[in-house]
Amino acid sequence: MASNTSKTARASVRAGQSTSGALSVLGEYKYLIPLGTGRFAYVRNLTNGKTTHLRTDSDAFVEEIRVLAAAGHGAKIRAEINSLHSASPQDGWDATEKRLADAGVFEG
Repeated sequence: MASNTSKTARASVRAGQSTSGALSVLGEYKYLIPLGTGRFAYVRNLTNGKTTHLRTDSDAFVEEIRVLAAAGHGAKIRAEINSLHSASPQDGWDATEKRLADAGVFEG
């Protein structure tokens, strides 16, 4: 059975599942897998089943989060970003959250 995700993405997901930053917590899936100290992230889109590798300061990242927020996942993603900021304040997740809020991603 062929997979739509790259070998690197699958390896990152497997690595994330074996660490304390699990991708699933009590049935709740994580939307973001941080990479490169917050400069990049895998974004897990549960609406289409794809995982994309995006730079967190890119327009593509904003649009991917906008699609998820429009599908009703905005509050969970915002909470996840705030959790990432609490765990690693030096990684700039607060700036990422502010950029998304300024773009109106979480309004709805």
